[in-house]
Amino acid sequence: MHLSPYIDGLRRELALAAEAGGEETRALAERLSATIESAARLALLEALSAAADEITRELAPGSVDVRLRGRDPQFVVTLPTPQAEVASEAAAPASSAEAEEGAVIRVALRVPEQLKPRIDEAAGREGISVNSWLVRAVSSVLDGAGGGRPGRRERTPTGQRYTGWVR
Repeated sequence: MHLSPYIDGLRRELALAAEAGGEETRALAERLSATIESAARLALLEALSAAADEITRELAPGSVDVRLRGRDPQFVVTLPTPQAEVASEAAAPASSAEAEEGAVIRVALRVPEQLKPRIDEAAGREGISVNSWLVRAVSSVLDGAGGGRPGRRERTPTGQRYTGWVR
């Protein structure tokens, strides 16, 4: 998708609006239009990214990604496979109360480089996206199905006991 036609249109609109003012306004508009490209490009990319996020939420377990090719964005659509749709239905919340828990938010997760291929492989085996797999993994740990909660301390009659993961 080329952003240049949209940015050029913005420049034309700015010049048209400046025509209503005097010579000083037109000169200011010309100077602004020369520097507006980067700000307009960034604003358009943010809007496209937000739109892709909304579409991804509706397509789950499919997804829409925005990638940059040079200075222009490109959409990459990953449709859910029939196997992924079955897995997604199996992972659906058990009750409507769980489904209404809250809106989806974005979280940046940094994982060690050697862990990323293992996550990709596990998600691929289950036929779901990496994001869906990570949500399922986190949910299972928090719901107690993952062998305990990391870093949680429990008091026992004989002292303290720690449960969780150790590397």
